[in-house]
Amino acid sequence: MATKKPTARPSVPAFERPLVTVDVVIFTVIDEQLKVLLVRRLDAAGDPHPGRLALPGGFINVDVDASLHDCALRKLGEKTGLQTPYLEQLGSWGSATRDPRGWCATHVYFALVPPPETGEETGSKAPPVSEWVEVDTALRKRLAFDHAEILAAAVERLRGKVEYTSLPAFLLPEPFTLPQLQRTYEIVLGRPMDKSAFRKRMLDAQFLIEAGSIAGDAGRAAMGYRILDRERAAVFPRTFRSVEVLSTKD
Repeated sequence: MATKKPTARPSVPAFERPLVTVDVVIFTVIDEQLKVLLVRRLDAAGDPHPGRLALPGGFINVDVDASLHDCALRKLGEKTGLQTPYLEQLGSWGSATRDPRGWCATHVYFALVPPPETGEETGSKAPPVSEWVEVDTALRKRLAFDHAEILAAAVERLRGKVEYTSLPAFLLPEPFTLPQLQRTYEIVLGRPMDKSAFRKRMLDAQFLIEAGSIAGDAGRAAMGYRILDRERAAVFPRTFRSVEVLSTKD
């Protein structure tokens, strides 16, 4: 009887491996401002950029992270104590110079979260070194590593996708009213929107379900809504800017 040969294990490459991290750009709306969560790096021996603000993130743990997405969720919880209804991969950054500890690549996600309900600056489990910073202010800060460049790319991606998707709905606690949703769109995009056109666009997209009457603006009762599919954002057939252009020509 032939002896079965043991399966050969894949050989490990002989070259040096780069450092690999995952960073998360976390957005919310607080006090009618689009804000991003930044963490202040600790002054620990050997750690670069001590005391400087940075995006939350860290190294991949091959023992617990089955994927980049899993690592992003883990870092989100460890560094902020927050949970997100929406997480999307933004892109990857890497070079021999972005981290003084060695050749480093980071895979970046952006997350949308409703404003914290506790009244605190961050979630109840967040470390005291984290803070919500207004986006335009954060873009002017000298952040650690290349995080200013990453943040700028995340803001551009968010504002670009808001023109044709339902992403701002993930920035609101449910249930919410249509005026509250419209105001969130206006805050993210930085411009006012036509009320009747906005309402039609939201209801025609059929991504919301009625949740009954709730207290709206000025305490008046209004219809509340929830997101029908929390796994993905609704995509509209035209951008808001194209609708605005059409309406000005009518």
